[in-house]
Amino acid sequence: MNLAEQIRDIVDFPKKGIVFKDITTLMARPEALREAVDALCAPFRDQRIDKIACMESRGFIFGAPMAIELGAGMVPLRKPGKLPAETVSASYELEYGTDSLEMHVDAVSEGETVLIVDDLLATGGTASAAIELVETRGGIVEALVFLVELAFLDGRAKLGDRMVHSVIRYGEE
Repeated sequence: MNLAEQIRDIVDFPKKGIVFKDITTLMARPEALREAVDALCAPFRDQRIDKIACMESRGFIFGAPMAIELGAGMVPLRKPGKLPAETVSASYELEYGTDSLEMHVDAVSEGETVLIVDDLLATGGTASAAIELVETRGGIVEALVFLVELAFLDGRAKLGDRMVHSVIRYGEE
């Protein structure tokens, strides 16, 4: 199955000039969703992965089944004020300002191997904040995993020499 064909484009959303990659059409098809989760997990099936750290909110969609498939725990990375216990925070740049992600202080332990998971890699800002959260608690970022990568935005450049696994890449030459 060609997973890219399961994603629809929404022109001028959320604002004029943007072509939004709508993954809800992929998620609505059980066979496509299963294939997507399998493809996200494939490179890591023979590795020890302790935690899947996934970003709010669409990262949760893929992070939970990946954690089950890989026998790992799941760590939600949330917007500020959404987690009930003590948190650590990391900020990142947006087109017009900044935002933050938070994680419980006890979510990742020293030396644990972690996959960071989200639905989309664009500019790399959110992923960079996720790396910071995991590494400040002593976790080891094994890789960053995305269903979709907008390669023309060069988000990989912000992620250093870490492994990046994306299933679908748009804008590659």
